[in-house]
Amino acid sequence: MSDKAHASRSSFHEAATETPVWRWVLTAIAVAFMLLVVVLPLVVVFVEAFRKGAEEFFASLAEPDAVSAIRLTLTVAAIAVPLNLVFGIAAAWSIAKFEFRGKTFLITLIDLPFSISPVISGLVYVLLFGAQGFLGPWLKSYGIEIIFAVPGIVLATVFVTFPFIARELIPLMQEQGSGDEEAALSLGASGWQTFWYVTLPNIKWGLLYGVLLCNARAMGEFGAVSVVSGHVRGLTETMPLHIEVLYNEYNFVAAFAVSTLLALLALVTLALKSILELHYGDEIAASRKH
Repeated sequence: MSDKAHASRSSFHEAATETPVWRWVLTAIAVAFMLLVVVLPLVVVFVEAFRKGAEEFFASLAEPDAVSAIRLTLTVAAIAVPLNLVFGIAAAWSIAKFEFRGKTFLITLIDLPFSISPVISGLVYVLLFGAQGFLGPWLKSYGIEIIFAVPGIVLATVFVTFPFIARELIPLMQEQGSGDEEAALSLGASGWQTFWYVTLPNIKWGLLYGVLLCNARAMGEFGAVSVVSGHVRGLTETMPLHIEVLYNEYNFVAAFAVSTLLALLALVTLALKSILELHYGDEIAASRKH
């Protein structure tokens, strides 16, 4: 390298490197923003939940409507996440491993929930399955209830969460290519054996990340579920909906108590993600670079 080029590179490096003062200023701004937007509201939720003591806090969680909302939230997540798991793997596999007509359109459909309001998706289900909807009268003749019932809540939750797993897997599987699968098939492995012993181990960390994100969104979804649930207390209210009702009734302690539980579920998800990164960071990085 010539002296001129070396001098030019050194001057560029100096120009692109912030001074210690600016580093401290930028770091302070970032930390202050996180404290104001994330940490402080979370602290306020816990403080308000225990304002009247632990007894009142646990009594609010043990109230029948709250128990029903917690149970429904966990049930919906337990249904929606496995469905999205199957869809995400199938969609990512087809998009990453094969070329076919409509591939770009399929990717666009997967991204659709990111680009429209959850409330609109809920309204679409009402128009399809509601009493005056396109399929509503036919479903009613067979005694099938979708809207203002658990199936509608599950459908709305599946819709708003199905991109998370697929979108986590598609770039990972595209980067990995299909060389390992072709080698396994050439050695006599069946399609199921190839998936179980080759594809799945290669994508397991990305898959787990997608599942964690999908689960967090499923438990916290409000807009789409609010439209299709009907707000029937004790029957079709999930935790976010129950929190809104309690807050509107000025039952602040109970509202913040349920909010605390929902926040704890989100923190558990975050903790699991952090533990995975701490203990298996090298393997996760290797799987992404495979």
